[in-house]
Formats: sequence, structure tokens, C-alpha cells
Amino acid sequence: MSGNNYESILIRASAKSNGITSMVIGAVGLFIAFLCFVLLPDWLFLASIFITSASLIAMLIGYFKIREPAHSLEITKEAIIYRHRLGQWHIDWDNLQRVDRPRVRQGLEHVGLETIGFKIKDYQRFLKDISPRLATHLLMEQRPLLLHNTDDANCSTGSCYEQSMFDDNHFKLSDGTMLTGIKAMLGHRMTELRRRLGYDIYIATSEIDRSPESFAALIAECKEAKAQESLS
Repeated sequence: MSGNNYESILIRASAKSNGITSMVIGAVGLFIAFLCFVLLPDWLFLASIFITSASLIAMLIGYFKIREPAHSLEITKEAIIYRHRLGQWHIDWDNLQRVDRPRVRQGLEHVGLETIGFKIKDYQRFLKDISPRLATHLLMEQRPLLLHNTDDANCSTGSCYEQSMFDDNHFKLSDGTMLTGIKAMLGHRMTELRRRLGYDIYIATSEIDRSPESFAALIAECKEAKAQESLS
């Protein structure tokens, strides 16, 4: 998306690849396991059980890969859209502040996390549009991020982790609307993650088809193109 070219850019999750292959491998494994049960002596029964278990796991992995949307992200003229089997969220360009890979201190170095962070200007549009099912998924998926960049001594016992995860107090939006329930919890989580890592919403690097640095550069380029269009 640059200049006057506003075709959508589709991002395919790297984790979705090889879903059908995993299903086929699992099916072949189950067939082999069946032959083992029939043909092999009883003392190799445990080997047949192992092959069956591995095959079922391969099929399960393939199933979860196949059921996800074909593209995890769509970058359009108006917004960045994230798609998941439980729903979707979108961030309008005028509501996006920055996108980058969060880094945390480990010893004397800063190490990049396996995630992409989105910092937005106003939570109102984001929280009003997101589905409760996807909000619940984000709360569960992003909870390990709460363990980073904390100065709370109680984190050694895990108590700070619990407090941040279950903050279900009312959350007030910029227009005065009071959110309750799952969306309020997500609003508090976004606030807490911004304090710790500098960003509000996160997706795993497995959700993109390129390096985090290349993805951040792409978003920056698209954001600049949108700004130039607004000035013209």
C-alpha cells in the first residue's frame, strides 16, 4: 500500500502452513498403528500405542491449523484487521500510534519477545468493536506477558500475576462509557501491558509471514502513505 495503490495486503500466519500435511501424516500414522496392532506380537503393543498417540496429535495440530482463517491480517486503506476463528479486531490508521517488537531486559541485554506490539491512541473504538469471545482469548493468550518488566516484589510468588489477570473492575472509555465484564478486563490488561512493555495489543510472531522487523517496517510505510494521502 503505497502512493495511489490501495490494494489490500494479506498476511498469512506462518503457523497455518502444513496443516493438510499434518492431517495426512496423522492419517497415515493411524493406518500404520492399525497394522501394528494386527500384525506385531503382543510385546510390541506399547510401540503401537505410541504411534497411535503421535498420529492423533499430528491430526489435532493439523485440524487447528486448517480451521484458522486463511489470512491472519489484512492491511487496507482504512485499517489493520486481525482475523481469528473467534472473531476479529481492527485498528484504524488514525488510531494507530506505533507497531514494533517489544523488548525486555535480560541481564545486560535487551531481548526481543516473540510477539508484535500495537500501541493505539484511544481504546474506545477497539474495545467497543471486539467480540467477547476474542477478548477472552486475548486475555488468556497474552497473560504470560504480565511476567515481564515488573518491579513488584510479589511477582516472585505469582501474586502480582493473579492481580493483573483478574482485574474486572469497571473500565471507563474516553467518551464516558463504562465497560464491565470481559471487555473491562481487557481494557485493564491493555493498560497494564502498556505500562510494562509499551504496547496495548499483541500478536505472536507466528501470526505473520515475515520477520517482526520487516512487518514493523511495512506498517510504518503504510502509515506514512496514509498520512501523505491525508495531507494531499
